[in-house]
Amino acid sequence: MKLDLFDFELPEELIAQVPLKERDASRLMIVDKITGDIIHEKFKNLVHYLSPGDCLVLNDTRVLPARLYGVKEETGANVEVLLLKQREGDEWETLVKPAKRIKEGTTILFGDGILKGTCTGILEHGGRTIEFQYEGIFLEILEKLGKMPLPPYIKEQLDDQERYQTVYSREIGSAAAPTAGLHFTEEILAKLKKKGVYTAFITLHVGLGTFRPVSTENIEDHNMHAEFYQMTEGTARLLNEVRKKGGRIIAVGTTSTRTLETIAGKYNGMFKEESGWTDIYIYPGYRFKGIDGLVTNFHLPKSSLIMLVSALAGRENILHAYESAVKEKYRFFSFGDAMLII
Repeated sequence: MKLDLFDFELPEELIAQVPLKERDASRLMIVDKITGDIIHEKFKNLVHYLSPGDCLVLNDTRVLPARLYGVKEETGANVEVLLLKQREGDEWETLVKPAKRIKEGTTILFGDGILKGTCTGILEHGGRTIEFQYEGIFLEILEKLGKMPLPPYIKEQLDDQERYQTVYSREIGSAAAPTAGLHFTEEILAKLKKKGVYTAFITLHVGLGTFRPVSTENIEDHNMHAEFYQMTEGTARLLNEVRKKGGRIIAVGTTSTRTLETIAGKYNGMFKEESGWTDIYIYPGYRFKGIDGLVTNFHLPKSSLIMLVSALAGRENILHAYESAVKEKYRFFSFGDAMLII
C-alpha cells in the first residue's frame, strides 16, 4: 500500500494555531464508518450520538512542560532543551538547540541556576543525555520553569498552559497532549454520566514520535515508536461488562485506541489489567478487536494517524470526510475540530 494514498491538500490557514475560547465550542463531524455519510455538528452535542450503556475511554496522561530555556554556564549563550525520556535517576534523553555547541561536560543553567544540567553523552540521532542537579522536587521545578512542547506546526505562543492539558489529566509523562480529549469539559462529562454513558480511563504517555511522518513509500515498511501504557483492573472490568451487555466502546483519541487494541489483541477482544510498551501500527486491513467507535481530531497528511482512522472507516470514506472538512473550513490538528466515527 503506497504512502501517496493517504495524502490530501490542506490549506495552511486551516491549521489551528490557538485553542478556541471555550473547549467545547469546536465543531464535530459525525462519520458513519460503514456508509461514509457525514453530519456536521457541534462538539457540545456529542452526547446525542451516544447511547446509555456505551463507554467512552479517555487517556488521562498529563503533558510534561518539557521545553526548557537556559544558558551555557561558561559563555551565557542561549540554549533550548526538550526532554524526551527519563533514564535512571535524574538523567534524561533530550533534544538540544544549538546541539553542536553542547559537548560532553557542558553545563546549562535554567532559572538563574535553580536547575542545572550537565551533558553526559551524545545520542545517535544527535540528541544529548543530560543529568540534572537541583534541590526539591524535579516535577515542581519543571512546572515552574518549563514550557509546553507544542507541535512544530503551531507557531503561536500558548497563553494558558492548561489549554494543552485535558480537564481530566492526572498521570504526568507525555511529550504531547492526547488532543481529542481537549474538547471535553466537566459539563460534557456530567451530561454523559446523566445519560448513562460510562467513562473509563487508561494511560498512554504520548511520545514525540507521534509527530514523525511516515517516510517509507510502502506504508508496511514504517516502524512505529513505542509508548508506555497502563490499564487498571477497574477499567478492564468496566469495559468487559460494557461489551458483555452490548454497549459500544468508543475511544477518545488514537492514543486510547492504540492502548485498547494492544490489550484486546492479546485477550481475544477482552481486557485485563496490565502495563507495558506498545508499538502497535494500525493501517487499512487491520481488524479492530477493542473499539467500536472513535472521537479524534483531523490529522496530518501521510501520517500513521490518518492511516489508523482509515482502517476504522475506510480510506475512501475518510478522504471524502477530509475533503468535506477542507471545503467547510474545519480547523485542523491539535487545537482543531473533532470527528466522531461510529
